[in-house]
Amino acid sequence: MLGHLSPYNIKKAFLYLKHFGWKGFLAKLADRFEYTDISYEEWRKEHAATQEELKRQRRMSETSSGTGVTFSIAVPLYRTPEPFLRRMIESVTAQTYGNWELCLADASPCKKNGSLEYETELTKIVREYQKQDRRISYRVLKENGGISENTNKAFEMAAGEFLCLLDHDDFLEPDALFEFVEALKKHPEAEMIYSDEDKVSADEKEYFQPHLKPDFNIDLLRSNNYICHFLAVKKTLEESVGGLDASYDGAQDYDFIFRCAEKAGQIVHVPRVLYHWRVHSESTADNPFSKEYAYEAGQRAIDAHLKRCGVLGRAVRLKDAGFYRVKYELSGMPKVSLVIPNKDHADDLKACVESVWEKTSYPNYEIIVVENNSEEEATFAYYRELKKQAEQRGKELRLLRWKEKGFSYPAINNYGAAAAKGEYLVLLNNDITVIAPDWLEEFLSVCSRPEVGAVGARLYYPDDTIQHAGIVVGIGGVAGSMFVGLPRERSGYFHKAALMQDLSAVTAACMMVKKKVYEELGGMEEQLPVAFNDVDFCLRIREKGLLVVYDPYVEMYHCESRSRGAEDTKEKLRRFQGEIEFMRRRWIKVLKEGDPYYNPNFSLKTWNYELKH
Repeated sequence: MLGHLSPYNIKKAFLYLKHFGWKGFLAKLADRFEYTDISYEEWRKEHAATQEELKRQRRMSETSSGTGVTFSIAVPLYRTPEPFLRRMIESVTAQTYGNWELCLADASPCKKNGSLEYETELTKIVREYQKQDRRISYRVLKENGGISENTNKAFEMAAGEFLCLLDHDDFLEPDALFEFVEALKKHPEAEMIYSDEDKVSADEKEYFQPHLKPDFNIDLLRSNNYICHFLAVKKTLEESVGGLDASYDGAQDYDFIFRCAEKAGQIVHVPRVLYHWRVHSESTADNPFSKEYAYEAGQRAIDAHLKRCGVLGRAVRLKDAGFYRVKYELSGMPKVSLVIPNKDHADDLKACVESVWEKTSYPNYEIIVVENNSEEEATFAYYRELKKQAEQRGKELRLLRWKEKGFSYPAINNYGAAAAKGEYLVLLNNDITVIAPDWLEEFLSVCSRPEVGAVGARLYYPDDTIQHAGIVVGIGGVAGSMFVGLPRERSGYFHKAALMQDLSAVTAACMMVKKKVYEELGGMEEQLPVAFNDVDFCLRIREKGLLVVYDPYVEMYHCESRSRGAEDTKEKLRRFQGEIEFMRRRWIKVLKEGDPYYNPNFSLKTWNYELKH
């Protein structure tokens, strides 16, 4: 956040302090400097294409010259500083893949030369490069139509199959187009391709804040324009959506990405840092408060996208600039069944049930407590009391008895789910307590979307640190929760802990699922009695083509595994190893290829989006 302690950065720090307050400001600082054990500068150099690799790519490009796809790189120019302009152009001419054209639409103030033709201060520089490379096209616009219209003019100059967006003060890695071509070889039906990016200081002395992205993630896109740079769109797709819309200037690329994504047959992500976003005092990359209108335009872009998709909901701006929350509308009042397994630990169950009764604002739900071989008399005494309280409060509560010996979390939940009357199930551990009254409304508004199969919550330990903020497949060998131990007020890497997004899995400690989907899958896998049954269940939901959504606006306290105890006996360790082997056999393809919602450049040994060594 602070970067070099220049007067400008000090001023920016005061802006952050004013906007977020001391507590929020310190949290932002902590998030910025969280990952100090790996130098990004060193990591970037290690992962950049070597000179030998670049030579190999150029040889490949030369032998296939004229046979590959052509990329038209569209750049609107406006009073571009000469060093930035030269760096941008040279980053294109240095591309190892040769089938490209650079379309420059210059809207800088014009002047007339001796032949009565218009030119700008940039014309002489561009003409210099044109003499060296015929692939550079240049057009001086008679007037400045704004960023969208100027970009559309650059699009009109393009003859290639794919259009690429590049800002006039940014630049590319030399293998950017080569990597896109390689992606097209694997995915010939792709109509949109995007890459990872980072930021670079104005003087290019510091590269920082790498944005390593997931594969296409519609709920994350509705939370933030995570796709951004470097983006290539098939020209036929651009023509079908009508280019950029000037009414969204400031967030014109966000609106454009939504409209393209709605129609694209396939969207491909290249997990390499191929784009460098230059930061300076006028750039939103460095100063998130420099273009307030852009965030209002982003909000409108999301709302327009939702309307086109027939989705009832609206975007709300979050305090972090450029980030949003979609509040989906809930139609009707479907019945929800809360399934709570329990063995002894009456105090935990009491805290759980009472928090549901006292804090839940949604009225149409039932609680199903599945009794699992409790041994303490206090537990059965509480069950009797619980029934009386339910009658007195007018609450629907049923107590079911699971008679099989031994512990099987899936079997117990399957038993409870089979008896449920609701259209939606909430699998709820007995050591969960409710925080916000609207938790069921929030769950339902997301889970009722036809493309969604299950929704998970953001869970905290009693000390207000994160216990669960979604699950990534591959962490720790099979799967693991993200951001464990992160203070509640923190939002993590690119706010991932605090944004709604699609993930491969969420914990069944607090998960809503459509009952119809639960039944179609045959419930949870009973060969995984303790570990990974929720991960397996979510992966099977994903196999059906449905989304698993992490919803951080459903917040709960969770005293994890207090009922079960630690995995510290030989029997438990053997069982756990068996569950690992089961997951590896069933989901070997996912484990080998990597979680699509987790960038392969991140470590699988940590939970905090740390760079992989």
